Amino acid sequence: MLIFGHAGVTLGAGVLLKGTLSRSYSLQPRVNKVTDGSRPRWLTFLEKIDTRLLLTGSLLPDIIDKPVGQFFLRDSLSSGRIFCHTLAFLLLITPTGFYLYRSHGKTWLLVLAFGTFTHLICDQMWLAPQTLLWPAYGWAFPKSDLTYWLQNILYALFTDPAVYVPELVGMMILIWFVLVLVRRGRVHAFIRNGQVL
Repeated sequence: MLIFGHAGVTLGAGVLLKGTLSRSYSLQPRVNKVTDGSRPRWLTFLEKIDTRLLLTGSLLPDIIDKPVGQFFLRDSLSSGRIFCHTLAFLLLITPTGFYLYRSHGKTWLLVLAFGTFTHLICDQMWLAPQTLLWPAYGWAFPKSDLTYWLQNILYALFTDPAVYVPELVGMMILIWFVLVLVRRGRVHAFIRNGQVL
């Protein structure tokens, strides 16, 4: 999956999850809700989500791994799916994100972790267990032939439905998102603080 697929699918998943959780809370009977006016912490968390960070998290493994594995350490690693495409990376940032949220009320790392999680799902990393479960299968990552990697990506983008369908879906979600921002007059708020509503 490429940029539009990762960003759009993650944004769509985040919006659906947020809407579903918020709706389920609002549909609960009044007797089950706290009567002192306070709201559940998870609902406050959902309202604080910075969508810019969600989009960044959806691309974070590629933002880090592609330059490192394909350019800086090309001779030794020769792959764009290395450290940040591993479960170890996700298991490092997720508990740290929970700690930051519980102790300081900071949501940024949890949002990046969710974006990273969706990235690994979209990349179907379970099909590459040597990378996903690194270092369980050893310290080395599988190497790729990067000689024509850009040409191969462009070719797949126009010929492989597994590539162009998620890209089109992601692009449609991102276009919808931009149209919603424009219609609601929230473009500047989104740019300033990542808030949509």
